[in-house]
Amino acid sequence: MSVTKNIQLLQAELPQGVRLVAVSKYHPNEAILEAYNAGQRVFGESKVQEMVAKYEALSKDIEWHFIGHLQTNKIKYMASFVSLIHGVDSLKLLKEIDKQAAKAGRRVKCLLQIHIAQEETKFGFTPNECKEMLDQGEWRELKNIQLCGLMGMATNTDSTEQVRAEFSSLSSLFDELKSAFFTHDEAFCELSMGMSDDYPEAIEAGSTLVRVGSKIFGERVY
Repeated sequence: MSVTKNIQLLQAELPQGVRLVAVSKYHPNEAILEAYNAGQRVFGESKVQEMVAKYEALSKDIEWHFIGHLQTNKIKYMASFVSLIHGVDSLKLLKEIDKQAAKAGRRVKCLLQIHIAQEETKFGFTPNECKEMLDQGEWRELKNIQLCGLMGMATNTDSTEQVRAEFSSLSSLFDELKSAFFTHDEAFCELSMGMSDDYPEAIEAGSTLVRVGSKIFGERVY
């Protein structure tokens, strides 16, 4: 199976309004180029250094999404070009993105990461922490970030019921926050959930961005 074929199959499968983020982390530029030539423009990386190197080497019309756990000291390296940061899990991080985006003369789009999985290893706000943070309103003063929605990762389990329930809870939270804080904000429209193993369930629950890696590029070489 070629990268081109995989991209075409996935694109054909995705309903209107759902975008594919090709997770290219740990994969070489050649593989990204093949996906690019097949029409893919959105790529996801989880290591800032790797993303910067790829940004510098590859076509400038690529939309780079940062999908990993982000450290505040790394933001400055990508603030000038990153299209969307999926995993913002604290107000402190949001403030630092705002600061670095201001220096770069940009407004950077961000998603708030919500912890919906049963696993402790995953990051994110609890739904209540997220509501509290939005309620306190300090984020409204940050002029160089734009909150565009939520991101979450389901538990890595064979139970489709559990995965469905977790995605459904994130979707409900999105609706709740949308009506409470972003009613008239058209930018708050993204729900990033679903990966290679569970993206059909995520789409069912209302995902607008699916992050797919191994189904496109094969297994990673670390």
